[in-house]
Amino acid sequence: MPTIEFTCPDGSCRTVEARPGASVMETAVKLGVPGIVGECGGGLSCATCHVFVDVDQIDLTGRATDFEEEMLEDAVTPPTELSRLSCQVTMTDALDGLRVTIAKEQQ
Repeated sequence: MPTIEFTCPDGSCRTVEARPGASVMETAVKLGVPGIVGECGGGLSCATCHVFVDVDQIDLTGRATDFEEEMLEDAVTPPTELSRLSCQVTMTDALDGLRVTIAKEQQ
């Protein structure tokens, strides 16, 4: 199974295994990774699963879509070019070792 390394808002790191086909948000919530709220359950309507993808991996995940960028503009933590809503990143074996930093504030 591919792994995801989360840097949590408190600075701690946590590496978890993800089911291929699951979103990064779904994986984090299911495994109790702190900091990702996922209030809408992955419906792309709340921006409470904001993460920053490692600069070396942003091309692997792809950049935010126009609609996702609009949602990120409403996020509590200002977005950057590395911002993604973790509900929109689907895990594959090609993303094994994905590193994301969870936004400090989500609500």
